[in-house]
Amino acid sequence: MTIFAPARPIFSLRSPLVASASIGLRSYATPSVKSVDGQKKISASSPSKTAGRSRARYQFRPPRYYRGPLHPIQPPKPSSPNSREFIPGPFGRERLEDHYHNAIAPDLLTLTYTHLPPGVERTKRDIKQRLREWDDSSPYHKNRPLRGPRGGDTLRLINKPRTFRNVPALTGITVHTMVKGALQDTGYLTVAGMAVQSITGVRTTVCFSKKSVAPFDLRAKRAVSVKAHLKGQLSYRFLANLIDVVMPRIKEYKGVKGTSGDSSGNITFGFTPEQVTLFPEIEVNYDMYPPKMIPGLHVTVHTSATNDKDARKLLQGFGIPFYGKIRD
Repeated sequence: MTIFAPARPIFSLRSPLVASASIGLRSYATPSVKSVDGQKKISASSPSKTAGRSRARYQFRPPRYYRGPLHPIQPPKPSSPNSREFIPGPFGRERLEDHYHNAIAPDLLTLTYTHLPPGVERTKRDIKQRLREWDDSSPYHKNRPLRGPRGGDTLRLINKPRTFRNVPALTGITVHTMVKGALQDTGYLTVAGMAVQSITGVRTTVCFSKKSVAPFDLRAKRAVSVKAHLKGQLSYRFLANLIDVVMPRIKEYKGVKGTSGDSSGNITFGFTPEQVTLFPEIEVNYDMYPPKMIPGLHVTVHTSATNDKDARKLLQGFGIPFYGKIRD
């Protein structure tokens, strides 16, 4: 009587046309070959289904963990389909983004285009021409570096000649809210984070105070505000929701102040807590937010323009109104 059963052969003799081999944890099948009229043909039961093609024995799989830049096996870039971080898409653009590329961008290029006749060279600006020299009224002025422009120590962005390469475009949107009630009750900060996150669809970031201010009862390193930054399609989606849904529902809404801007192409405007409730994401779940805890918002639209005039033209093309004195 034998204790161990006889081992089975690796290759089966019952099917002489198909031989299966076990290599490691995977099994590979050799396609059956039949000879008809002296010519070799691969049967339809072969795994490749196409003549002359064999299945690759090695299939690359990116490593599950990143083991450092010196490891011989490096994961592919997130844009590669073989990457574990690959996200397919986008398969379409937002309506406002299509409107910008089809209508607004060509109009802005026509309005602000700088034409130079052939053979005319562009004047190159030196940074020394933008700085001021000392009047030598004091002996200490000697060997001092040049002074900055009047009104501030920072130089403004240079307005380059307009071409099709530098047409103003939307680069991002920042939604920020300052929660005063968070100094006494952290629940205000939680409600503000939930509201901003539901409106923007982006994970919010908590901001902390840097200094202590005694009159405001503010201490350093305390959570006082929440912000969210939008890029790409989310920024166009949020701006379209703002222009098409929220602004038309505000009673007697004048628009954005003409003096808004930081002279670098960024426009900021705000909404009161009553106006924030007009967002459809807040209105549909209004019972989830305590009415007295809904905060106001500051919306900063970032553009690639180098001055407020071009940024204002871009936002007017999107449909945002401006009122009052216009400051360029």
